[in-house]
Amino acid sequence: MARSSKNQWDFGELFPAAATRQVWSVSDLTGRLKRVVEKEFGTVWVSGEISNLRLQSSGHAYFVLKDAGAQLNCVLFRGQTGVDRAGLRDGARATLSGEMTVYEPRGSYQLRVTAVELEGVGALQAAFEKLKAKLAAEGLFDPARKRPIPRFPIRIGIVTSSTGAALQDVLHVAGRRFAGIEWILVPVRVQGAGSAAEICEAISLLNRWSAGDGANDAEGAATSRRSSTHSLSPTRLDVILITRGGGSLEDLWSFNEESVARAIVTSAVPVISAVGHEIDFTIADFVADLRAATPSAAAELITEGYVAAEGRVEAAAVRLGLRIHRRLAESRESERNLTARLTRVHPRRRLERQGQRLDDLAAVLGRDLRAIAAPRRLALASLVKRLSAVRPATGLARKRSDVEQLTSQLKTSTRRRLHLLNDRLAKSASGLRLLSPQQVLERGYSITLDAATGRVIRTAAEVLPGQPLTTRLAAGQIESTVT
Repeated sequence: MARSSKNQWDFGELFPAAATRQVWSVSDLTGRLKRVVEKEFGTVWVSGEISNLRLQSSGHAYFVLKDAGAQLNCVLFRGQTGVDRAGLRDGARATLSGEMTVYEPRGSYQLRVTAVELEGVGALQAAFEKLKAKLAAEGLFDPARKRPIPRFPIRIGIVTSSTGAALQDVLHVAGRRFAGIEWILVPVRVQGAGSAAEICEAISLLNRWSAGDGANDAEGAATSRRSSTHSLSPTRLDVILITRGGGSLEDLWSFNEESVARAIVTSAVPVISAVGHEIDFTIADFVADLRAATPSAAAELITEGYVAAEGRVEAAAVRLGLRIHRRLAESRESERNLTARLTRVHPRRRLERQGQRLDDLAAVLGRDLRAIAAPRRLALASLVKRLSAVRPATGLARKRSDVEQLTSQLKTSTRRRLHLLNDRLAKSASGLRLLSPQQVLERGYSITLDAATGRVIRTAAEVLPGQPLTTRLAAGQIESTVT
């Protein structure tokens, strides 16, 4: 074995291992890791499948987000707002936003969730339930709001795909049961981007067409399947049918859009919704005036009145025939009886007896009328006498005399009052003239004023040499200067 060489720079271990070892407590190490994780990652977005969901009585939600290779513990605290908890369930795929942290008591890292975005069918189902709850709270599902469907509709607007099997099912079933219905088709897409807007526009178009507005615009969009067995108002619709065949939740989603629900609610024409199969329910089914399980079932509901009426008409025809035969038999029997009676009794004698009876009745009627009229005449005479005593003309004359008397008294009182007031005014004027400063001036007195300010000069100490004064006399005034 070769000997190890040692050069001058090989100093060996400068510091023993025991001197450099740092020992951490579990709490310190976990706290250090928590700070590193929170600083390094901060807020992240992560997607996966929800599992092991636990909803605690405290309101917090704990679950695991996993994929094929790993899993991440997640916690959604009760106080976190803006998160729809209704869609959280095991197996749902979701994209979560939150802050990475370490739960120190267990020493495990976890995601503190601040936002949840469900993916796929789970997200659609959650959106469906949320919109359903919103519209239900507004009362749009209330049966009292919904309108009855006409029992015998003649003109029906249909909103569906022109190439779909639903249209053919409706027309086939309805035509087989009653061929006298006129169908106004507005072809639309029933799934995919933009289909909900087309459905809303079709409903609006049919309403305008039914009301007689924009009928020319509807000519290019609507296809009419007419019957020559009736004649109606040019445009009025009895019902609007919205329909399509079955499919997945994504395929039927256009009929779960809020805009379509609002369009159905605001429609002036009653709306029937027949979307999907019997197990499929959409928001359009809940807000429509009537829901049919399938397109074929919708056609049966529309023509139910005609089918029921057909049976009643056939039964009525049978009953009418029986009644006619019975009435004819009764008439023949009555004719035979009358003929027999006429042969026994001469018509002239019958007329004489009837004439005598008529005379008797006329005499009785005359007596009854006179008996009734006599007390009525007495009552009328009494009323005329009472009316004469309380004639309005008599009362008016008396009231007119009273008014004239009061008017005369008012004039006399007014003149007397004016005379007293004039005397009082003359005395007051005389007293004022005696107290007037002008009267004092008339007796030879004068008033000296400061020419600049108009102040009355009462003592000689109030003036200065050279000060201009004004002396007011009974007639005129004198301007002077103090010397």
